[in-house]
Amino acid sequence: MPRHVVEGAQLMCSFGTTPSVLGVPPKNRAWSTTPCATILDNMPMANIKPFGMCMSIANPQVAAATSAALGVLTPQPCIPCTMAPWSPGVPANTIAGVPILNDTSTLTCNWAGVITIVDPGQQTAFVP
Repeated sequence: MPRHVVEGAQLMCSFGTTPSVLGVPPKNRAWSTTPCATILDNMPMANIKPFGMCMSIANPQVAAATSAALGVLTPQPCIPCTMAPWSPGVPANTIAGVPILNDTSTLTCNWAGVITIVDPGQQTAFVP
């Protein structure tokens, strides 16, 4: 059963080298003592922290470094670039009219990475 995602959830990017954590504004408090996430908690650096080094050739910094290294993939520091909201979320359950985020949702980085939820931050299942 899907679990609700909260502040401190562990995330992973398909092109990142290390896990990251989700930041959630404290205003989103529902069903938990920890701030709960919605599909709009997708802002780079505020919600989505860096994933160590980026290995996506779609990232201009990685492309430039790889070109300078004569085609040898050269990872660069990750700076997430997430513009669209998490998908799909749980439209039947909302916080301030915004669908909540569950651990089956994904987020796409503009540099072609897919961000997934490794640990939602709480172990209690919810009924959508």
